[in-house]
Amino acid sequence: MIDWLAWGYFGIFLLMVLENVIPPVPSEVIMSVAGIGAAQGRFDFTLLVLVGTFGCIVGNLFWFEIGRRFGYERLRPLVGRWGRWLTLEWRDVEKMHAFFLRYGGITVFIFRFMPIGRTVISIPAGLMKMPFWTFVIYTTLGSLVWNVILVGVGYWLGANFDSIEHWIAPIVSGIIVLLVAAYLWRVFTWKPRA
Repeated sequence: MIDWLAWGYFGIFLLMVLENVIPPVPSEVIMSVAGIGAAQGRFDFTLLVLVGTFGCIVGNLFWFEIGRRFGYERLRPLVGRWGRWLTLEWRDVEKMHAFFLRYGGITVFIFRFMPIGRTVISIPAGLMKMPFWTFVIYTTLGSLVWNVILVGVGYWLGANFDSIEHWIAPIVSGIIVLLVAAYLWRVFTWKPRA
């Protein structure tokens, strides 16, 4: 199995915090592989889901707080300067702002199921000064459902395939390489519309 499983629940928590702070780290891989570990008796299913969800909350609070402290207009120079690395421009931020104002907190819940959206949505929540506990509740509910699904898939795989650890590491490595390559491709081919 992958070495980070040896870190136990703390390792899962830490990776899930990082997954929400650094978007290319995929929760799909972390929690599903941890689910395989649960099927092998290395983790308790319920505790694993709770620890992963707590990691999601902590990681998302990082971006929520950045959004809250910066405020909407103070973000503009950062997007102008670093937009290439985020592959977005101010027009994208304005669209996200309008969307968030229209649909409110339910957006936070729904975005917890999207690969990049689950991290990015915390910023407009903070920018819009969404109440802290409202943000935490929607984040918790969305992350909890997502983690139950991921751990459940991993648990099913671990319970049904005896030789899974021989081929799961190359698959996980391949997914990570593809995600990083896709991000780099997007950064280097991105052109602002303006």
